[in-house]
Amino acid sequence: MKEKNIKIGLCGFGVVGQGVYSQLSGKKAYLQEQLGANLEVVRIAVRDLNKTRDVSVGSSLLTTDPMAIANDPTIDILCELMGGQGVALEVTLAALRSGKVLVTANKALLCDHGAEIFAAAAEGGGHVLFEASVAGGIPVIKAINEGLIINNFSSIYGILNGTCNYILTRMTNEGLSYQEILSQAKTLGYAEADESLDVDGIDATHKAVILAYLAHGRWVPFENVLVQGVTAVTQDDIAFAKENGYAIKLIAVIDRIQDNGKLYVSVLPTLVSKKYSLGTVDGVFNAISIHGDVVGETVYIGPGAGRNATSSAVIADVVDASKHLIYRCSETRFPFLDPAPRNGAEVELAEPAEIHSRYYVRLLVMDQPGVMAEIASILASHEVSLASVSQKEVNEDAAKASLIITTHMTTEQAIFDAVVDLEALASVEEKPFCMPIGAFK
Repeated sequence: MKEKNIKIGLCGFGVVGQGVYSQLSGKKAYLQEQLGANLEVVRIAVRDLNKTRDVSVGSSLLTTDPMAIANDPTIDILCELMGGQGVALEVTLAALRSGKVLVTANKALLCDHGAEIFAAAAEGGGHVLFEASVAGGIPVIKAINEGLIINNFSSIYGILNGTCNYILTRMTNEGLSYQEILSQAKTLGYAEADESLDVDGIDATHKAVILAYLAHGRWVPFENVLVQGVTAVTQDDIAFAKENGYAIKLIAVIDRIQDNGKLYVSVLPTLVSKKYSLGTVDGVFNAISIHGDVVGETVYIGPGAGRNATSSAVIADVVDASKHLIYRCSETRFPFLDPAPRNGAEVELAEPAEIHSRYYVRLLVMDQPGVMAEIASILASHEVSLASVSQKEVNEDAAKASLIITTHMTTEQAIFDAVVDLEALASVEEKPFCMPIGAFK
């Protein structure tokens, strides 16, 4: 049988794009032996033809027109590695409508346009692979879509942003403030110049939406996800966690509520017991805990970002795409491409009154008689029961105190309403900080 030539186009040639090109070139003979096919990058779209790059490529490969790659009928696989949602969406839709296999690492694009992208694939006979969009080098999408396909998922919990995990880990280990660690993280390249996508929880939310689709078949609108980043975490919170056997982690939750089958998605700083696997994952690593009705719990830990980790995931998708192109019949759609929703009907989203948890609340208050009574009264009015209260002076000169409260089990709605009323008190000096206390299955 004649060896097949598979032509690949790269749209975007930044850190990840260069990593993909390097690995495909450096391991070309190995991939050829494994697949019985020749994988060749034949076109690369860049913004600037004259830019100096870490990886040297022939000028004949380069173009500034990514749409030319999307519409080129000789290209079999298009790797969309540009990021963003403007040109990237146009390129994605054009490639899929022309029947190409699209490999993407663009979680924001999938989060906001997933339904449109999969519809374009169905319309044009294309396919979408997106392992690199969640958790970098951890093959969690392949695990859900293939290895765990027989399972229904009651919950998925994840540390999905390495920058936040790095900051929280160093705050815990070194006693430094959020701002000090953030400044150093930027210098080291662990945080972007504009860190908001990471530290405000936006990046992790994009990934959580993708996982929710894979596990439950619904694209949850970003605005329906409860999101809070790590910018408000202080050393008071870190100290409480350490003293009580917890770690603070930015946790993505994708939960199927047992009582009513509704879906809940959130990304929140969370007190996680050190007895639980996610409570021990530090530094820039990501981790995902998946609970299936057949397998039970499986946990995946590894590097969540960077050239090599993301390139590894992109190339895994390129190899899957190549297998499809080599072995398919004209009418075949491989099951590991374009996952079908697991639920025929669209799952409903849970309301805050249906979400139950214990909570941690930190307040900065005037240190004067009657304050604690006011606070207790407000909590009681919302049927929030106190589990513990601790207080310490902010400093010797100020008549202020840091008050830390933990609650018994209550609803998300009740704690929201209580925090709003607490913030309105004259004795409360700043916006209260609140986070769930994880009670993972």
